[in-house]
Amino acid sequence: MLELRPSCEHCNKDLPPDSDQAMICSFECTFCLDCVVQVLQHACPNCGGSFSHRPIRPAFDGKNENDLQHYPASTARKYRPVDTQAHAAWLAARNKNQEA
Repeated sequence: MLELRPSCEHCNKDLPPDSDQAMICSFECTFCLDCVVQVLQHACPNCGGSFSHRPIRPAFDGKNENDLQHYPASTARKYRPVDTQAHAAWLAARNKNQEA
């Protein structure tokens, strides 16, 4: 079951379950769209992978009980601001290696 985390790991912006601004990597690291584009340049600082929009779980689906009522979003915040200088250096090195 996908963990719907409540906030951006970098800026701590609220990302409610129905947010279209929530982005996740394959390890469910969660960031807001602004941070993914402007700060992280589409690369997860934790695993190095790319991001996709986080799916929106229905509030009340009624079908097989696959909704927020039966599978609520997490309330545990993971606020871990990214070291932007280290991330930029990692991106530069990765891009240089890809060009070689």
